[in-house]
Amino acid sequence: MNNWQNILRDFKFYIQLERGMSENTVDAYVSDINKFVAYLESIGNIIKPDQVELSYLRDFIEYIASLGLNEKSQARIISGLKSFFKYLIMEDIISRDPSKLLESPKTGRKLPVVLSVDEIVSMINAIDVSTSLGHRNRAIIEVLYGCGLRVSELAELKISNIYYSGEYIRVIGKGDKQRLVPLGKSAKKEIDNYMKSFRNHITPKKGQTDFLFLNRRGSKLTRVMIFNIVKDACAKAGITKIISPHTFRHSFATHLIEGGADLRAVQEMLGHESITTTEIYTHIDREYLREAIIQFHPRS
Repeated sequence: MNNWQNILRDFKFYIQLERGMSENTVDAYVSDINKFVAYLESIGNIIKPDQVELSYLRDFIEYIASLGLNEKSQARIISGLKSFFKYLIMEDIISRDPSKLLESPKTGRKLPVVLSVDEIVSMINAIDVSTSLGHRNRAIIEVLYGCGLRVSELAELKISNIYYSGEYIRVIGKGDKQRLVPLGKSAKKEIDNYMKSFRNHITPKKGQTDFLFLNRRGSKLTRVMIFNIVKDACAKAGITKIISPHTFRHSFATHLIEGGADLRAVQEMLGHESITTTEIYTHIDREYLREAIIQFHPRS
């Protein structure tokens, strides 16, 4: 359809390479814009990108809503469309942004499951450290909770990215973005115990030497393995909540904010990005972050 696909290809490269968006986000944006193009074709509007009107966008959103797409999915599609047209403005492909007045539907936010401090302590204490993997599993939960990591970030955590003297870890987050997260005393202690009792006594497979958390065969842990470790500890502690490794990340943020930590500091430590607030979090002093987590995190 005219030059849509060429522009969309360039847009994909832009958000992937220059904006550093994750592969999933890139694929979703491209797919959603293709849906809009297909919609235009289906109603007979064979037009160029610079001919798009706000009314076309509103009609498209009304159309996908009629198909049963929920508000959250609608909001994501609108976000992708807005990013696309902002890119066209930046590249001088269009002179006005038709998506500027396009409003996102109000979405109800479902509160995530959060564990109490006592529940987390009971899970850690339920892990039998007399077994060969006990200290590893304790360290996994302490790091998930103490540093607020995503499960993928935990699986990819490397020994070379642990700075014991400065009490930080370097985390590679979504889009290969890096951030420094303070390492609390409890997490540091369990990592030390794990290194001494298990990690230093196995031979890592080729290419796996630097990964912190390994299985008995010397390979880094998968997301499924970490999920099963968490699920097992939850069952042993007698906790009936339905949780996942991500629950510790929610708990990390909730407990810090409830304790009085600055919201900006917490979002910086989580590596969160928002269209409207990203810039707020990019220049926060690292020492301030360290003091914030030490002061407010219950296991620091």
